[in-house]
Amino acid sequence: MKDLMGKAIWDFYHNENPEDLQTETSISELDELPVKYLFRDFDGMNTIEQKALQLAKGKTLDIGAGAGSHALYLQNEKNLDVKALDISPKSIEVCRLRGIKKAVAENMLHFSGETFDTILLLMNGTGIFQSLHVIDIYLKKLYSLLNPNGQILIDSTDILYMFDEDEDGGVYIPAEGYYGELDYIVHYKGESEDPIKWLYLDFNTLKNAAENNGFKIEKVLQEEDSYLARLTKK
Repeated sequence: MKDLMGKAIWDFYHNENPEDLQTETSISELDELPVKYLFRDFDGMNTIEQKALQLAKGKTLDIGAGAGSHALYLQNEKNLDVKALDISPKSIEVCRLRGIKKAVAENMLHFSGETFDTILLLMNGTGIFQSLHVIDIYLKKLYSLLNPNGQILIDSTDILYMFDEDEDGGVYIPAEGYYGELDYIVHYKGESEDPIKWLYLDFNTLKNAAENNGFKIEKVLQEEDSYLARLTKK
C-alpha cells in the first residue's frame, strides 16, 4: 500500500502543496474527492454521519478514522473516550497532530485487547468488508470487540441505482458475484494505489449477514439510497 490517502491528508494538514484525490470504481469513472472534505466539522457532515455521532456513547472505536474528524468531535464535543483506528500510518499521524489522544495505525482484523461500547464505521463503513465471501470474518471480529450492551453504527448505500434498466424496466446486473462488490482505486499526484475490494450493501443483505453472526440489527435512518444501521448483540 502506497498510503496515498494518508499522503493527501498529511499534505493538506501541513500545507505541502496538497491536491484533490481522485477515486474510481469498476462501475464508475474518475471522481474528485477534495481532501478538505476529510477535515470537515460536524456542520459539514451529512445527516447520517451526524446521527451516528449523536448516538455514539461510552468507550468508542472509530474504524477507518481517516483524518479523524468523527473521533475529534466525539472526544472534544461529547467528552467520550475515543480511539481512532486506520490502516493508514500517515492518517493516524495527522489524527494525533490534530489532538486525538488515542490513535492506532493497524488493520481492524489484527486489533485486539480492548472492547467498546460503540464502534463506528462511517463513510460507507461496509466497504471494509470487501466482499460477501469474507464478510463473516469481519462481523465475527466486530462481535469480539463489542461490549455486551454495546452498539455498532455503520452506514452504506444500495448502489442498484447505478445499473442500467432493460427494456422491460428491470435492472441489468452482471451475473458474476453480488452487485455491490466493486474494485476501488485511489489516485493522488500522479500515483495510483492497487485496486482494493470495496463492498456496498443493501440493507437486507447486511441484515442477513449480521443476524447470521449473532447480531440484532435495525435501520436507524434512510437518506435516499443510503442508510445508517445499528447492530447489537442478541
